[in-house]
Amino acid sequence: MACQMVYHSGNCLNTKKPFARACRLCIERCPHQAISEYRQLEAKRCTECGACMAVCPSDGFVDRMMDKLHAYLFEANEIVLNCPQASPIGFEITCLGILNRDGWMTLMLLAKEKPVTIITGVCAECEDRRACAASVQTFKQVHGDWPEHAVVRLQVRPDEEAVEPATEVVLPMSGVPRGEMTSWRQKGRDKIEQWLPNLAGDETYALPKYRQWLLEVLEKTPTEKIPFRALSIADSCTSCGVCAAICPQGALQTREEMNQGPEDLTKEDKIASLRIILEPQKCVQCGRCVDVCRSKALSFSTKLLSHRLLTGKILIHEGSPSYCSRCGKRIFDNSELCLVCSTSGSDSQGFFTH
Repeated sequence: MACQMVYHSGNCLNTKKPFARACRLCIERCPHQAISEYRQLEAKRCTECGACMAVCPSDGFVDRMMDKLHAYLFEANEIVLNCPQASPIGFEITCLGILNRDGWMTLMLLAKEKPVTIITGVCAECEDRRACAASVQTFKQVHGDWPEHAVVRLQVRPDEEAVEPATEVVLPMSGVPRGEMTSWRQKGRDKIEQWLPNLAGDETYALPKYRQWLLEVLEKTPTEKIPFRALSIADSCTSCGVCAAICPQGALQTREEMNQGPEDLTKEDKIASLRIILEPQKCVQCGRCVDVCRSKALSFSTKLLSHRLLTGKILIHEGSPSYCSRCGKRIFDNSELCLVCSTSGSDSQGFFTH
């Protein structure tokens, strides 16, 4: 039996650009410890709750049904999604846990043009309740940033709807028989086997699918603005350009103007001015640029962006690099001396003295 979650190594940030502190979000967030240090998925432990997919910034883990879900969301006259333990009256998703921020905003934008309803079973005793709760928390964060969004209805409707009628809730809080949950999960797996008789190959694509869908629906309403966590740079930036070099998505780019200095100077030591360009659509908010910035000049803040701004190129910094006042070499922090000069002067004993 094929597991519905698949790992796309080429999409993983650790594969795109290695970093000193490798991303482990999927491993840490999995409530069932089903993912190894090498991103191998143990099918017997995996419940297909979608927590790994929702937390991964770049579609390292993806549900196999995503292309089918895309077709349904954009072609159906009314959107009804149901989890495996709920009444099977819509498109079955593995769990509410598969929805990340971009996924929720896509549904909210679609809800402007057609009804959107999500039907769940009652989740308190469900083994995937942690993934569901994390997704609902993400919804609340989006709602706080964008309170005027279109309504997405969430209902509790267990499989035995004749016994327990549908109820509109914010977060399901009571139990459902485990046997029924298993039966509907099994049926969902059987459907996947019919759709995909062979295992899906390792896909690689620049933008996560939810981001692609968000841009697709946003393009239809050019005046609409959505809350997007965009990168900004403070005046303390030293124009070192390390943030752009470390970005695994290519969301940050640099434009340089060079000095005509001595031939023995390196290219880095000839930079007169540097511009940093942000392409918001490519940014997955992994935070590596913020972590690596020695001057602590980078931060994320929520801004309202239209499709034009989201898909454009934004100048977020322009400045001149700093150079050592003693040797003229490039420095990457707010000091006046480079590391070598600051540790080898007359008042310093350096690294290798006793």
